[in-house]
Amino acid sequence: MVSAESSRHDVLVQRAADLLHHAGERMTGPRRVVLQALAGDGHLSAEAVVEQVKAIDPTVHRASVYRALETLSRLGLVQHVHLGHGATAYHLVDEEHPHAHCLTCGRVIDLPEQPFRALAESLRDESGFVLDAGHIALSGQCGACRAGSTS
Repeated sequence: MVSAESSRHDVLVQRAADLLHHAGERMTGPRRVVLQALAGDGHLSAEAVVEQVKAIDPTVHRASVYRALETLSRLGLVQHVHLGHGATAYHLVDEEHPHAHCLTCGRVIDLPEQPFRALAESLRDESGFVLDAGHIALSGQCGACRAGSTS
């Protein structure tokens, strides 16, 4: 019997292979292992991806992981989001979306895109600015931390 995680991984790997082929590139071993490392939930730093890859296949070099992240990001399979103070997190996506980053606990939260569409349209109409809401996380405090800090 195939697990849901295994099935999701297979779908993501096949989608990646198709996109890579369409872009004139191929599914390399390091790219496959990076996808496997990112197949779990969460937003991982590049260093955490390197560690996950090392646990799966110790022969994959750190530079290969960074190259794979760059290529997979460029193709839209992996989204990278800047969290503040230079930190970047990576995760697998079907579509890019906005994020929030809790400054207290460090949690990264996926946000719905709809509220940002109206903001993006307003900014474009009023100033000509085109918003890339998926690239940088909004900073603040999550509900759990806010609830714990109320006195």
